[in-house]
Amino acid sequence: MQYNEDVVNEIKDILTKNAQTVAVAESVTAGHMQAALSAAVEASKFFQGGITAYNLGQKCRHLQVDPILANSCDCVDETVARTMALQVAPMFASHYGIAITGYAAPMPEKGLNDLYAWYAIAHHNEVLLCEQISTGKERVEAQVDYTNQVMRKFLDLLLKK
Repeated sequence: MQYNEDVVNEIKDILTKNAQTVAVAESVTAGHMQAALSAAVEASKFFQGGITAYNLGQKCRHLQVDPILANSCDCVDETVARTMALQVAPMFASHYGIAITGYAAPMPEKGLNDLYAWYAIAHHNEVLLCEQISTGKERVEAQVDYTNQVMRKFLDLLLKK
């Protein structure tokens, strides 16, 4: 499997043991985080669902991202990721909200050659973690790499609680 099953299963075990749930708001990963989480056995016990808001308009409409900020940074920004994470949790009645926005392909016309994304993890209306991550892969491989990186960060956060 392209996703790290061991990490996803550990997330499942911790969340189900604590009767907690997670929802995701994705942009750059375009549903890969939802696919990774839903692949776990009995995923419905901990995974509430997700939204793929791929463009600026959808991020603003569904996740209350500020359109002026989003336009100024191509939606790839710490504040955008934080807002997405904070908004997705109540949207799905979830304890945790995870969000990611970034680039999966170079855009030389914008001077973007090094690919990166911002992700955020929120719990009970508080952002617990928000960081920039990078990848040396492109397109679908970048999306899967970002997914695995964020799932690992989420697991590490759960293990510290």
